[in-house]
Amino acid sequence: MLYILRVCVGNAFVSFIGSEDRTPKKRFSEVQKERREQAQRTVLIHCPNKISEKKFLKYLSQHGPVNSHFFYESFGLYAVVEFSQKESVVSLQNVTRTPSLGTEAAIPFRSRYFNLKLKTPLNQTSEQSSIQCRNQSSPSSKKLFELLCCAESVDDQLNTLLREFQLTEENSKLRYLTCSLIEDVAAAYFPGCTVRPFGSSVNSFGKLGCDLDMFLDLDEIENFSTHKASGNFLMEFQVKNVPSERIATQKILSVIGECLDHFGPGCVGVQKILNARCPLVRFSHQASGFQCDLTTNNRIALKSSELLYIYGALDSRVRALVFSIRCWARAHSLTSSIPGAWITNFSLTVMVIFFLQRRSPPILPTLDYLKTLADRELQPFALLHISVPSPEVALSSCLLSLPGERPHDHGREDTPSPKACLVNATFSVGKRPEIGGGSQCSVTVRHAEDKCIIEGHNCTFVRDFNRIKPSGNAETLELLLKEFFEYFGNFAFNKNSINIRQGREQNKPESSPLHIQNPFETSLNVSKNVSQSQLQKFIDLARESAWILHQEDRDRLSPSNNQPWGLAALLLPSVANSTSLAKKKKKPASERIKNLLESIKSSSTENSTAANG
Repeated sequence: MLYILRVCVGNAFVSFIGSEDRTPKKRFSEVQKERREQAQRTVLIHCPNKISEKKFLKYLSQHGPVNSHFFYESFGLYAVVEFSQKESVVSLQNVTRTPSLGTEAAIPFRSRYFNLKLKTPLNQTSEQSSIQCRNQSSPSSKKLFELLCCAESVDDQLNTLLREFQLTEENSKLRYLTCSLIEDVAAAYFPGCTVRPFGSSVNSFGKLGCDLDMFLDLDEIENFSTHKASGNFLMEFQVKNVPSERIATQKILSVIGECLDHFGPGCVGVQKILNARCPLVRFSHQASGFQCDLTTNNRIALKSSELLYIYGALDSRVRALVFSIRCWARAHSLTSSIPGAWITNFSLTVMVIFFLQRRSPPILPTLDYLKTLADRELQPFALLHISVPSPEVALSSCLLSLPGERPHDHGREDTPSPKACLVNATFSVGKRPEIGGGSQCSVTVRHAEDKCIIEGHNCTFVRDFNRIKPSGNAETLELLLKEFFEYFGNFAFNKNSINIRQGREQNKPESSPLHIQNPFETSLNVSKNVSQSQLQKFIDLARESAWILHQEDRDRLSPSNNQPWGLAALLLPSVANSTSLAKKKKKPASERIKNLLESIKSSSTENSTAANG
């Protein structure tokens, strides 16, 4: 039956089917779905160093159209090739042979990681096209300083650093492909499982060269049979039972670790770290060059990744500031790739988010506010007119017409759904003579896919960017950088904790030097590992960095290619030994820092007075 569905919200009619006035940003779940589908149509090929790109693509095109491809170097030359259809991958696998290794024996495994050999070497120079390899690493310190010193302003410096360090399109594709290849291995034991990337690889704050965190999601297997059983029969799988979920996790990861070690192409240095708080398998994926950590049942970590993705997408200044603070921290050994008493990149990111929540007006909303938006009902859709004969048919048509899934299609509370769904409808039956009759009803729509409870923790927040009002704050990145260092240089870490759920300081519930509340597992401190000496080092460097920026602002230093300035000056490892601080170092550290702070406060007061005058 054909029908027209229109709703009236306020004074405007809106169609459920049709284009919106502005293009919405892609949701986290949409990006993940698209990337996963791309990865499933993609192959990884180890190529000879001398190869004709044109003939290479022509050969692959025999198996189907190629959507995209790129080359990169990592222990040799590699090609990432995305086909238009999955069937092309199967076609390529069907003509691929298991290599003959002479005295050694090959373990046969039909993966999507191939090795290409030339039957006869290329002799003619004309056949050897120049292969353009995509960069998969961040710039050297020397190159970065050159770029920063050539920038026009501090704002330009922060944005330049972001552009140079952020994950490229190709690097993101390679990360999803690596997860997909590991999924192929895990599927031998758990058909229908999913290996999902999380953390820096997907939250928009990852830099080139960062580790690849992934988790084995077995919940999808459980969802295969969530449909309602018919009749009086209920069928269940025969399974092995273990005393606890942790033991089940350890056993699963132990088996997967063994499988990767013995059968996983390109997986080397496999370590099974099963007694950690979050058991994991650590390994290097040689072909991609990624250091990988594989966990299981880690849906809260994926939810945290989605939250950071939303914060990073809400305002362009967020990612630029986070990348710069992280780079600054690494330059001064405040963070490290080795576990220890250092501040982590995640903690620094949360500190930046908290700082931006504290601005006036706030640049970022609190997590509680995002939860409130998710819990809030949309305004009732009045005058819902459908050209059908009865309210019952109208309700059925409405359910079919609303974008997204219907309520009964949601098997799990934390299963993501791309659109809104209708959860209740009340009808006011009547005729509309001015448009030819029909039924009129009032419909209330709630964004049910936002509701998310994981292991008893409320992980609910709004996922639709269009429902979050943009900030009216127009502060520059230069000002925010200075204010960040000053804010945390004066923060009362001895008594207050950082809480992005409420966006305000709270009394510390424990004696750890640095307390940053986990956004979802609120009883946990994500910075519990940080020692007092490392926290004090952070405070001292924050104060000195704020002082340097204020001094530059006061002296009106002009950008120079010969002298590091702005962000570049802050990244110098010898910042504490700079000429401007040499005399101050003769005094005790505590007195020197106190003088720096007084200088900062005095400068801030003068600027405020001048502005008001």
